[in-house]
Amino acid sequence: MPNLNYNLELNRCPHCNVDHPNLPMVWHKETDAHSGGNHRFWKIYMCTRCGGLITAAARQQNGVVTDYFPSGVEIDDSVSGAAGAYLSQAINTIHAPAGSVMLSASSVDAMLKEKGYTEGSLYARINKAAEEHLITAEMAQWAHDIRLDANDQRHADANTSLPTEDDARRCVEFAIALAQFLFVLPARVQRGLADAEGN
Repeated sequence: MPNLNYNLELNRCPHCNVDHPNLPMVWHKETDAHSGGNHRFWKIYMCTRCGGLITAAARQQNGVVTDYFPSGVEIDDSVSGAAGAYLSQAINTIHAPAGSVMLSASSVDAMLKEKGYTEGSLYARINKAAEEHLITAEMAQWAHDIRLDANDQRHADANTSLPTEDDARRCVEFAIALAQFLFVLPARVQRGLADAEGN
């Protein structure tokens, strides 16, 4: 963890995911619990690229940060291989929306292929996964409502507008939710069952 200095040194901005962001302090405050304990030093930092704010706390002035919010996204180990690699890159390139959307679509594509859905377009496979109850109908609708149209970007369709950072965030959010549904939750259930059997 970084120290609670004038600049917060994070590898990536938790809002725009830009690499090595410039995060100067814009506000600070000391707080205590109503009983007088839990003394903390707080600072708020602003990303000079996207304007997003990050709140950080430490037990000592300029001490090691104990918590910061938002903390960014970490991909669970159960989302491995191409799906995890593409998802990580999609998160890290939200500031480059066209690339991030393509990477989100590639991650979703890899997740579906890992579950045996290999034929047809991405949207056709999403629909088939919903029909066969691998995912819910609402998840399929969500996939259709966002801009997972990476194919349009790859072929530079003149009639297609470039995606925005909001489009990229929505695609990443969907890919993360799909990863949670298909890989993370089942892995946690298996760990929970294994732990219960061990007791």
